Amino acid sequence: MDSVFVMPGTVPAPRAGILSELHHRYETVRESLSRIDKAAREMGLSEISPRLIEDNGTSDRHGPEVQYLEIYAVSLATHHMLVAEGVRPVAIVGQSIGELWALAAAGHLAVEDAARLAVARSQALTRQGWGGKMLAVGVDGRRARALAGLLDHPHLVLACENAPRQSVLSGPEPLIGFIERVADTLGWPHLRLDVPHPTHTPAMVHAARDLRASAPRVPFRTGRWRVCSPWLGRDVGDDDPVDLVAGALTAPVRMLQTIRDLHAAGVDAFVECGEWPVVTKFVEASVPGVRCVVPLSEGDPFEAVRALVAGSSRGGLFRERVPAPPPGGNGVAAQAMTTVSAGSLAALPTAVPVAHRPSVPAPPPPVVHLNPVADPVPMVSAPPVPAATTAIIPAASGPVAPAGVDYETVLTELRVLYGDFLGYPPDLLGEDDGLESELGVESLKQVALLGRVSDRFDLPDLRANTSLLTLATLRRIAETVVRTRSEVVAR
Repeated sequence: MDSVFVMPGTVPAPRAGILSELHHRYETVRESLSRIDKAAREMGLSEISPRLIEDNGTSDRHGPEVQYLEIYAVSLATHHMLVAEGVRPVAIVGQSIGELWALAAAGHLAVEDAARLAVARSQALTRQGWGGKMLAVGVDGRRARALAGLLDHPHLVLACENAPRQSVLSGPEPLIGFIERVADTLGWPHLRLDVPHPTHTPAMVHAARDLRASAPRVPFRTGRWRVCSPWLGRDVGDDDPVDLVAGALTAPVRMLQTIRDLHAAGVDAFVECGEWPVVTKFVEASVPGVRCVVPLSEGDPFEAVRALVAGSSRGGLFRERVPAPPPGGNGVAAQAMTTVSAGSLAALPTAVPVAHRPSVPAPPPPVVHLNPVADPVPMVSAPPVPAATTAIIPAASGPVAPAGVDYETVLTELRVLYGDFLGYPPDLLGEDDGLESELGVESLKQVALLGRVSDRFDLPDLRANTSLLTLATLRRIAETVVRTRSEVVAR
């Protein structure tokens, strides 16, 4: 089985203790974490391994440099686990800054050098301080490019083409606001990405020059595996590492084409070296039926890897999603997208894997996935004409909830609201079912549903609570509603 390892770019901070077992089992993981810690100390940053090894309650709120290093550590540790268990990739692919992780995993860069370049990149972007934004739109690259072309601004461009029906635009914030209004008129699903460093636009030329002048010069090694670059459109050769990182800041990322080229060349399995499905969602949307596995998102990552080595698809290891009409036969309504943007640190939804509840029928998969955070996401196609657009969120019925609400009342209403959309009987929706991992409710749909919950319970700030997109369950949402309503009444 020909496998490709894929490295996500900027995604949310990994959960505490994520690498505990890998650190215990593999010497290569212990060594790589030690080397990243050493590089962090030399740059005046916090060590990353304590929080990733021990769930000690330390905060995951820190600057982007530390977060980049944590994402890097998780990707590299997963790579080492796969190799230790006998998985050999034919190539490694990284998305946006994930190319740095890929170069280190393949042996082209020293572990410490990749860490130093990641930090130098972040600092150069911070120094430029550009006020741009990135917007994921649920259309193909051709239409997204035409949308940007309406304004004919040199800095408003198609930044990422991730899947057949998911593109990301990058540009000045006022122009992104205009694009959002046009997309609303056309009925095209869209989501503004919460990225600290919008990239992949010519506006980043100053940061690219700064990086070339200030970044440490590091050697490029022969390496063990080939690295495919979605922005270069070719394998990385004997390229200067600083030029590679700087060049990517202004260039578009063509993940869709890279995935299709690899698949056409015989790759039949994509393995994501991250905590949650990010790049593999683009894969599933681009080549339906391909085998994808994300070991760290499985209940038993080691069993998942062993099954991969054995070529087995048992136990839900390989997630195959075939396009199908959404619940209720609404083939026109816009479906959910998972948001991961090139550079984003907070948009990616995460859901703790929970054992599948056999009493709940598996929902039809979305037509295509869109998907925190340096690297963007899949959605469904827009309606052919605006008049054909239908609502994607069921309308809330009845009056707004009273000032004080109890948990059971809120949970009952949530089950009705979410059940109407998913096509499930409300009593089959468990309090602790993962909205994304088990019920297929991806991030854009979760945002829209939270807006409906916000209106229902008169909580305007609820729609902006990104923590409800992580570890998303009806229990967490209901508890938040009850607590917030209580705070409102107490004022």
